[in-house]
Amino acid sequence: MNHPFRIAILDFYNDYPNEGMRCIKTLIERFFHTENIQGSYKLYDVRGKGELPTLSEFDAFIGTGGPGSPIFEGEQWEADYGDFLDEVLEWNKTQEPKKQGLLICHSYQMMVQHYHLALVCSRKSTSFGVMPVHKTEEGLNEPLFEHLEDPFWAVDSRDYQVIQPHEEVLNALGAKIIALEKIRPHVPLERAIMGIRLSDEIVGLQFHPEADPEGMRRYFRSEDKRMAVITEHGEEKLHTMLEQLEDEDKIRKTESVIIPDFLKMAAQQNLETC
Repeated sequence: MNHPFRIAILDFYNDYPNEGMRCIKTLIERFFHTENIQGSYKLYDVRGKGELPTLSEFDAFIGTGGPGSPIFEGEQWEADYGDFLDEVLEWNKTQEPKKQGLLICHSYQMMVQHYHLALVCSRKSTSFGVMPVHKTEEGLNEPLFEHLEDPFWAVDSRDYQVIQPHEEVLNALGAKIIALEKIRPHVPLERAIMGIRLSDEIVGLQFHPEADPEGMRRYFRSEDKRMAVITEHGEEKLHTMLEQLEDEDKIRKTESVIIPDFLKMAAQQNLETC
């Protein structure tokens, strides 16, 4: 690699307190250290300041989750984010090295809307907890899921959902649905789409692959957060979630696989084409 491996973090948190950014930074720094890679990362405040990187400034990018509604409201930063994704797709058609992208939760839902891949709408109730995520047939061949069981477990935290896929649009773009939410046999509602691979280089995930037990435990130390979960889901659900944080095969496994594997693949691809 002729230059340091450069990662752009597209920040959708809009200055809202969160654990996700700490988790993403930790995973990137750990990757640089364990793989002995010279690298750097830079934050771009997409919602608050309308910041986005130019394509020459990075090799890979990670879009974060964020608070509030992901439904487009006609803001300039929303249009600019869509233009950025278009530029990355166009670059990847003809240029080397390819720009690799991973979009999480809020940034994923906005990608879905920009390309009209499916419907993004409110859920009947908040989904929050450590949930099973099921691979689709396409997902069985998803590189980022290769070292995970089916189903695997991840932190889910959302008031919105991606449903009703637009098959013609997906097919035209070559996009693939790679994951669905947990099976709910007694709930007569469509299962949400938990992951879409937009292209060979760009993938979006509804769940939080960056979440770690430390951040979740810190979240639940807040009395208002604990009471909100108990009020919404019951005390038994809270205790179950706290127990799941210690399970090596649940979010610890997912956190140790998806983003690290994404970074390894992106760095390797850069090494081969530089």
